[in-house]
Amino acid sequence: MAPYYHGSGHTEPPEGQGAHEHSHEHGHSHEHGHGHSHDAVDDGPAPPHPEPLERGAGTGKLLFLDAFSGIAGDMLVSALLDLGVPEQAIGDGLAGLAVGDYELRIVRRTRSSIAARGLDVVETAAQPSRDYAAIRTMLEQASSLSEGARDIALRAFAVLAEAEARVHGTTVERVHFHEVGAVDSIVDITAAAIALDFLDAEVVCSPLPIGRGFVKSQHGRIPSPAPATLLCLDGVPTLDAGIDRELVTPTGACLVKAVASGFARWPTMRPLRTGFGAGVMRLHDRPNVLRAVLGETAGAAAHPDSSHVVLEANVDDMTGEVAAWALERATEAGALDAWSTPIGMKKGRPALMLSALARRADLDAVAKALLSETTSLGLRVRDASRIERARRMTEVQTEYGVIAVKVADGDGLPVNVAPEYEACREAAEAHGVPVKQVYAAAVAAYAAGGAGV
Repeated sequence: MAPYYHGSGHTEPPEGQGAHEHSHEHGHSHEHGHGHSHDAVDDGPAPPHPEPLERGAGTGKLLFLDAFSGIAGDMLVSALLDLGVPEQAIGDGLAGLAVGDYELRIVRRTRSSIAARGLDVVETAAQPSRDYAAIRTMLEQASSLSEGARDIALRAFAVLAEAEARVHGTTVERVHFHEVGAVDSIVDITAAAIALDFLDAEVVCSPLPIGRGFVKSQHGRIPSPAPATLLCLDGVPTLDAGIDRELVTPTGACLVKAVASGFARWPTMRPLRTGFGAGVMRLHDRPNVLRAVLGETAGAAAHPDSSHVVLEANVDDMTGEVAAWALERATEAGALDAWSTPIGMKKGRPALMLSALARRADLDAVAKALLSETTSLGLRVRDASRIERARRMTEVQTEYGVIAVKVADGDGLPVNVAPEYEACREAAEAHGVPVKQVYAAAVAAYAAGGAGV
């Protein structure tokens, strides 16, 4: 096994408790298909590294989690590494996480002849279990984490804490995790958050297969899925896996709940790259891997027949002046229209959604303008079709001078006359009158037959 990062901590589970995906209070005996155990045999060194992705490679794209064998935190991290997220990006992000001494190892695991990556977190020192408050403080104080990665990790742990609080009839602040305090679970969730933030793609997940039966916990045998896992999956589509295994672990469930924008058996997309992350257990009826697919949806390559696109960015840390400037620059780059909409974002923060309509050929230029002039790390891009009235430009003579007007007519609809703003503004400034007065004069001049001057 090849280590790629030495960092802070992991409490190695006892013999026979191999899965490191139990970010909940039950301490399963790991009768399911994910995680690592001492009796698990790695298949050898990790597969050759794929061409590394650049930060933001998923911006405007779709990351589909094809969880036909379920999902666990280590499987998600492994799949994203196999997809091309650089190991160094995860190592750097974990560097400031104060959890003690541990080693990450990436290994090769073959499942049904599929060469996949696997991830092991190996402790080099014993660690205590931690409660939700301690983990939250740890994440908030980790200077090595980007704001995006920190936010994803905090959301995932919050989902899990709320589920555990409901299971045990207590408050979120008083929830004490046994195995979420184990370093492997903390590292798995945080590493997944780092990788997801690095990609910056919209996440869609398949319906999750739910195993049956029972698993052992520190409080006795409990049904599979574990009660906290099931609560994490409120609103998430599930289906019967048909086997007595725990296929969806608590950390896998809380990560999906925290980041997935939707669920589909297979989304409409053009696949660009695929990665596989393997669990340790070998399932008799399916390969125990998670497939991560990065693809294009609303971009030019996905829907070449649409004539226009709408670009959108949600921003909560930008002044109105900067927002106006960004929209102006988007217009200069080719946007046919650009506007802002007041919205509310996570944690109740007021924000603006900046939007721009552009011809498909101008997509890259407008996107570059918005990303350059705002603090947004990514944009949503969706197809748009435009119905345009035939229009023509003409000029009218007014008491304030010649004003250019745009006229839509000749199509059987009511005539529409729109004076050009810049011409009206200049005339208003020159004559010391309100701009609306110049507008009215231009419309009246056209109606009186003053066009074509």
